[in-house]
Amino acid sequence: QVQLVESGGGLVQAGGSLRLSCAASGRAFTIYNMGWFRQAPGKEREFVARIDWSSASTYNADSVKGRFTISRDNAKNTVYLQMNSLKPEDTAIYYCAAQRLGRNEYTSWGQGTQVTVSS
Repeated sequence: QVQLVESGGGLVQAGGSLRLSCAASGRAFTIYNMGWFRQAPGKEREFVARIDWSSASTYNADSVKGRFTISRDNAKNTVYLQMNSLKPEDTAIYYCAAQRLGRNEYTSWGQGTQVTVSS
């Protein structure tokens, strides 16, 4: 399996920006589609964004469309989440996850990085 480590979280004011990174190691990065998820206090984990192995296809949740952008650099084994126009409701722990090509489930998860947006 691939090992994932997120970074880039922090405290930001509403309207600000953050860029999260997720570094992968252990297996060939290009055999995985990658996703970002988040979990707010007292809520279930929810999908945020997804990118396929070649960056040909991306998909964002409606709640972040037009504000968040997922990208990846396969040469650096890293996936990114650029978050702009942040809102207090974006406050959550953000996790990256890897989905092996040909499988439905995400089988590898990072430890998460906290994002807090103040009003």
